[in-house]
Amino acid sequence: MSELYGNSQLTGKEKFFQDIIVSKTDLEGKITYANRVFMDIAGIADEKACLGQPHNMIRHPDMPRAVFYLLWQTLKSDKEIFAYVINRALNGDHYWVLAHVTPSHDMNHNIIGYHSNRRVPNRMVVNEKIIPLYKDLLSIEKSCSSPKAGMEKSFQTVVDLLADAKLGYNEFIFSLGV
Repeated sequence: MSELYGNSQLTGKEKFFQDIIVSKTDLEGKITYANRVFMDIAGIADEKACLGQPHNMIRHPDMPRAVFYLLWQTLKSDKEIFAYVINRALNGDHYWVLAHVTPSHDMNHNIIGYHSNRRVPNRMVVNEKIIPLYKDLLSIEKSCSSPKAGMEKSFQTVVDLLADAKLGYNEFIFSLGV
């Protein structure tokens, strides 16, 4: 765990923001850029303190592993992804975002990192659709004998949901109403 992250407990307090949160990472998910909005909402005093840190330092335990697995599989396939994400500030507060994450390329079109823009999410969608879905996915993940088995079963639940809806993941997110 990152030294920057510390041992903060969850507070249950939600933070809100208005501007676009921007960050960039390298191929390993280590932060190479963070805008002031990112640092303020995450509770990071100095950009230099977060550079080189793993982006998952703001991972909230209520975020299903299956969604991150889908995110990374999509990005490694050189595609963009939209996802609702609950993040954890360094002090234990949390905040919801609608993330748009894209691969970054060099001049030869090789993936060299990832760029994430996060905006204020639709609260009705978060409260009525995403929170219940994520609770179900987390319940599945916790019911299995290992984290890997839980993530795989939870991911299959997402795959089945998308197949039933006859939608890709991004289409599903937009069908909820952003």
